[in-house]
Amino acid sequence: MAPKRAVRLSLKTPTHAVCVVGVVTLVDIHSDVPKGASSFGVSGSSGVEVFMACNRTHVTKPIGKASWPLDTDADVAVSVGTASKELKDFKVKVSYFGEQEGRALGHSVLYLTGVDISLDADTGRTGKVERIQGDKKTWRWGPGGYGAILLVNCDRDDHRSTEPDLTHSQLRSLADLQDMSPLVLSCNGPDKLFDSHKLVLNVSFSDSKRLRVFCARGGNSLSDYKQVLGPQCRSYQVERQPGEQEVRFYVEGLTFPDDDFLGLVSLSVCLVDARALLEVTLFTDTVVFRVAPWIMTPNTQPPEELYVCSVVDDHGSNEKFLEDMSYLALKASCKLVICPRVENRNDRWIQDEMEFGYIEAPHKSFPVVFDSPRNRGLRDFPYKRILGPDFGYVTREIPFAAPSSLDSFGNLDVSPPVTVGGMEYPLGRILIGSSFPKSGGRQMARVVRNFLKAQQVQAPVELYSDWLAVGHVDEFLTFVPTSDQKGFRLLLASPRACLKLFQEKMEEGYGEAAQFDGLKYKAKRSINEMLADRRLQRDSLHAQRCIDWNREVLKRELGLAESDIVDIPQLFFRNDSYAEAFFPDMVNMVVLGKYLGIPKPYGPIIDGRCCLEERVRSLLEPLGLHCVFIDDYLSYHKLLGEIHCGTNVRRKPFPFKWWNMVP
Repeated sequence: MAPKRAVRLSLKTPTHAVCVVGVVTLVDIHSDVPKGASSFGVSGSSGVEVFMACNRTHVTKPIGKASWPLDTDADVAVSVGTASKELKDFKVKVSYFGEQEGRALGHSVLYLTGVDISLDADTGRTGKVERIQGDKKTWRWGPGGYGAILLVNCDRDDHRSTEPDLTHSQLRSLADLQDMSPLVLSCNGPDKLFDSHKLVLNVSFSDSKRLRVFCARGGNSLSDYKQVLGPQCRSYQVERQPGEQEVRFYVEGLTFPDDDFLGLVSLSVCLVDARALLEVTLFTDTVVFRVAPWIMTPNTQPPEELYVCSVVDDHGSNEKFLEDMSYLALKASCKLVICPRVENRNDRWIQDEMEFGYIEAPHKSFPVVFDSPRNRGLRDFPYKRILGPDFGYVTREIPFAAPSSLDSFGNLDVSPPVTVGGMEYPLGRILIGSSFPKSGGRQMARVVRNFLKAQQVQAPVELYSDWLAVGHVDEFLTFVPTSDQKGFRLLLASPRACLKLFQEKMEEGYGEAAQFDGLKYKAKRSINEMLADRRLQRDSLHAQRCIDWNREVLKRELGLAESDIVDIPQLFFRNDSYAEAFFPDMVNMVVLGKYLGIPKPYGPIIDGRCCLEERVRSLLEPLGLHCVFIDDYLSYHKLLGEIHCGTNVRRKPFPFKWWNMVP
């Protein structure tokens, strides 16, 4: 028996049905059968394909027979290959026979109107909308995957506005269309058909809050684009014009994936028969989009812009530091951006305020700054000065609580691409500092951690940073690019390496060489004195145990070997229960390609050279890196920060396309 949704035929009057190109329509040949009929034959006019659809068994026409038995367990199915030029211009005829096949007992006629309806986006990820016959309702990861991609329209293309484009329900700039994903509705068929049938674009209630759709109607002025779907607008009856075969739309994302949003949204178009009192949906086509994730860039990516703040302290301005940054940026061929005091309100910790990343679709990519919830002197800088044309903005605020030090983005880093036990992370893994497991200490806010995890493409790893006074991961680790096959090294602060170096120098007869030599505002400490200082030794070995715990986590979660790690000499002391760097923390450096801006440690001078600087050079320069030691003692180190804390770098996006990975 044919399904209920099949077209029912009549012996008395012809039947009319609308048939969507490429979609099979079942025909109920049992609804009106002449008495005595035992078989039937079916034929179609040019442009109509007629075949048998079998439910359970494959049925073949009996040998030597021109007709099919009526009691066969199969249905008649028809389809059309092109849209009709006029109503009812395709025809299907069913003839019924008794025992004698030569004489028909009756005929049923079905007139078909073909209509070509399809909703298409860039599901092939080529940068162009191409019509496909495949699955548009499913989104697949990987190099053989498919599915359309949506950008969150979080930049500001309209210079007259102070807000991101996604806040506007009206198009404010034609350039904004480049940030949106095109969507094409094919609607070819006789104009008269659309007098009684309508096309309706739909979005679910949940998805309507996460996207907005604009319809393009003709010209190139802003008024030619109107919002048709989005918040408070879940359905739109398409205004098809006579003879129109395509209607173009543009889709923008309104929110990033997050704890309550997996990142998938869908749009559907329905062909609706509006003649009856109760409208009937004849056909639905659906396209699924994935909202592009926010992606961080590691130190191994080439630098494009170096950000630093101009500040003034009791001892004066940081002008010399700015000059050193200018030199470093020039060597690395990257632009220097200085945030003036009027904009930073003497808040120098620009790394803590924000993190640069990017979003990408096959047709467009642009950088996006993630504004931390710390909200100190620099709180307005990302929104007021960085948000702009093709530069997006995103933030997460902590509800019902004040931010802690661990919510600053010096506590946020990302590794280079790694492979861990056969699992590839081609965009690296995010690293965030937290408390020791189950200790109940300080953690990065859940709202930020949830956001980072929801992006899926850089699975976060939590490290133990709560042992530090400031509590940031950049106080004990960084990554540097290398020219060898590995492509990078992990640098870890190492009290053990520092104590070993000082022991070696003492045994060589340099025990009176002094730490902080050359600093007029800091008392010198000889190597002999430091090695005899039991508290300094105890505090540094405590720090070493904390770093060693992280070392094992990093080796396990990033698939690293000991040969991938370089130990950078560093001592720590404890102030109450938290650790601080004893001298400028050298791993807290800024990485600009092969040029490293390293805090000058003011180590013991031996044969006219700082032994700490010499040891670091010997470790890093064979890897193709250039070490530039920069004085940050008064302006940064004394305030519990270093060069990395006081700078920020926007880097080139990965050449690897995120949709080609499998999370």
